[in-house]
Parts: sequence; structure tokens; C-alpha cells
Amino acid sequence: MHKDQFSGLYKEILTPSRSLFKKDFLYSTYSYGDIFELAAGLGKTLSRRGGEKTVCLCTENKALVAAGLLVALTCACRLILPYSFSRNALTEMRDAAGFDAAVTDHPEEMPAGVEIIEPSRAPAAAVAPEIVRDPDDPFLCLFTGGSTGKPRVWSKSPRNLLMEAFYLQEKFGIAENDLFISTAPPYHIYGLLFSVLLPFTARAQVLPEIYTFPQEIISTVNERKATILVSVPIHYRALKVDNLSVPSLQNAFSSSGVLDRTDGLYFLEKTGIGITEIYGSTETGGIAARSVSENTDSWEPLATVSWKLAERRLAVKSDFASPEMERDEAGYCLTGDEARPDKDNRFVLLGRADGVIKVAGKRVDLLDVQDKIKTLPMVNDAVVIALPAEKGRENIIAAVVAGDLTEAHLKKLLREMLEPYAVPRLVKIVAQITRTATGKVDRRRIEQLFLNKKNDN
Repeated sequence: MHKDQFSGLYKEILTPSRSLFKKDFLYSTYSYGDIFELAAGLGKTLSRRGGEKTVCLCTENKALVAAGLLVALTCACRLILPYSFSRNALTEMRDAAGFDAAVTDHPEEMPAGVEIIEPSRAPAAAVAPEIVRDPDDPFLCLFTGGSTGKPRVWSKSPRNLLMEAFYLQEKFGIAENDLFISTAPPYHIYGLLFSVLLPFTARAQVLPEIYTFPQEIISTVNERKATILVSVPIHYRALKVDNLSVPSLQNAFSSSGVLDRTDGLYFLEKTGIGITEIYGSTETGGIAARSVSENTDSWEPLATVSWKLAERRLAVKSDFASPEMERDEAGYCLTGDEARPDKDNRFVLLGRADGVIKVAGKRVDLLDVQDKIKTLPMVNDAVVIALPAEKGRENIIAAVVAGDLTEAHLKKLLREMLEPYAVPRLVKIVAQITRTATGKVDRRRIEQLFLNKKNDN
């Protein structure tokens, strides 16, 4: 996309036509005019406090997220999007990135001393920007890690987010008559892009709720005649039901983990739609895509993304990547995935190279889980690994622990210090974990400990 074209689209988002104000953004709930009034109200509240504040958007309300993005793009504040709403997680994020105030649906979870800002409205003209944030000025912070260790902070600039939204809109033909339904929360990068920013830039509509149960998804699509489904692998698996019929759907997207091919083929057979998988991460943005209908394991890089291999590790060059990512002299960022080249400039992913896996679409750093277990006073040693599930490509976290405690006691302690998805599903208490002189463990021997136990679970 040419620089002048991006600049024009950037300003167009912030200065819409009056006719747009009456159109629904959130189906039958918030119009585009409502979003701009919420943004103007937030901007007015912040201006009275002086200086640029950092505000935590602790909400699942897509209208408030959209309004927060708008006001931040006009330099009224910088935003924090949390990975969890628990008090412990919010405290970790405040320590890592800092925030002065919060727009929140969960005020009881806020760390002490954080100012709560109640959503209010002001005339929409007040948000029309005389000052637009520089496209390369970071204005939004997202996180990875968190519950499994110190959260990693990744900032995003207007160019990072908007370039990706504009590209996706063009690539997949998203139009203003589309209606999105999403099972992904709007405070994670995938949900933010596909259930807030992409429909907003396309001037389309999105259904307000986060739908997770299969019959709820099917009935809502059919009642509202939704055209675009934004979901994750675990929900596509749940949609393997006999009555899967969604004639209004035109596109279906999946991310936050590898889609099991049998689940995708079932969806294709029942609906005629090949689910489009999006590969990327919080820090890199979107990298590549593939469709179930292509019958291939390889990924096609997005047209705006360049890639290469650095000793089997995938490296990418992209306008979508966070500024914190280290870049080589040519501007390439190293990802945490290993890959091999395929024909037609495509690549095949070979797995993680850094010990980070996904469980139910959430990132878990196995080393951080292991380190947290070792902090417990009754634990002498611990090894945490990932095992493949019996079906599909999901992961099961397993921990071998040397210490003076029971499995039940250990799991109770871990539930108090980790997010639920990061708690090892399989635990084995042993007297001692055998290691080599260099501190390495025999992975095959560790896996063997769990073979029977995993089958029992």
C-alpha cells in the first residue's frame, strides 16, 4: 500500500461521513455515531486531567474497545489491552507497562490506586481530529506470557494495526454489508483485529456478544444472517454437529492455534466454506494464511510480508510487527517457529523453537511454568513438557515434580498462581528427577512416565 493511500485511509477512519453515524456498528446496540460519541466523551474526560494518560481497557464491550482506539489515535491517551481481568494479572501488567486509569466493566478487580473512568458521551464532532497520531508512534500495549511468568509487553503503532486491517479488508473482500460473529474476545490481537478493527475499517457490522456454544453459534448466524465467522480451533471442533447449516456465511476464519484438518474438512463438507487459517502472533501481526480447501500443510505469506529462514527459524519483514521486535540489518524479525520452504514461495511450519505452546488458543511458556513450580517451598526440582493430545493438534501440559507434596496439593497451589489453561493437566510426583552432568533431562523417559496416565485421562 502506497504511503499516500495509507494516510488517506487513516484520516478517513477518524473523520467519517455523517450518513455513517446512523448505521449500526454493534448489531442493534451501538451505531457508528454512538462509537464516536463515546470516544469524544472519553477524550473530554481525559483532557480535563491534563497530560497524556495511559488507560487500561478492561472490557469485552467491542463498542468501548473501538471508542478507546479512536480516542488514542487522536493522541488523547495510550491504551493497555489486558490478557486477563484478574487482579493478579492486572497488577503484573501495571508493573510491566504502567497505567493510570481504567475504563472497565470489572472495577472490583482493579489494583489499588487506579482511577476508574466511567464511559460517557460528548458531541461526536469533538473527536474529529486536528491532531492525528503519527503512524509510527506506539499507542497500544498488548501482552504475552503473563500467567506463566512476567508478562511480555508488545506495543503497536497505528501503522502496525491499520495497515493489517486495510490489507485484510482488501484481500478477503470485506464489505460494508458484512455482519461478523466472533467467538474470540476483543482484548486479544486476533479478536481485536477481526471482531473490532476490521469490521470498523470496512464500515461493516459485528454482533455484540462472544459466542462459544455450538448451537448458540449456529442459531445466531442463521437468525441474524451473519456472513463472517471469526473463531478458534476449539470452537470449530465443537461445531462438528449434525445440524451444522449456516447458509448466510461467506467466510470463516481461524487463528490462535492450528486447526485440526478433520474439523476443517467437516465444516467444508457441511457448509461449502473452506476455513481460512491466519498464522501470526501478537508481536509479529499476521504472517501467512491458508485455506482448508487448498488441501496443503503449507502457508502462503501475506502479500505485504517478506520471509526467510535463519537456521531453520522463520524470520519475517512486515509493517505489522511490533517495534520491540529485534530486527537484523535487512529489517527481518526472528519468530519462535521453525519452518522449511515449500513451492510457490510458501513454507511449512515445523513447530516452536522456544518452548512456547498454545493450549485452547492461549500461549503458555513451558519454561515459565516450570520456574514457577520450582518456587514452591516443598518442591526440589521440576520439568514441564508438552504432550500431543490423543486427537487433533492440541497440547497437554505435563509436569514431573520432585518434592514432598501430593498431586492434589500441587495442583491446588498452581491454580492459585497460574491461569487455568496454564495449570499442568498431568502431574507426576517423583523422589528425584535424573539429570545429566550438564543438567539435561531424558525427554523420552519423561514422556514415558505419562503414557499410561494420559490415556487414563
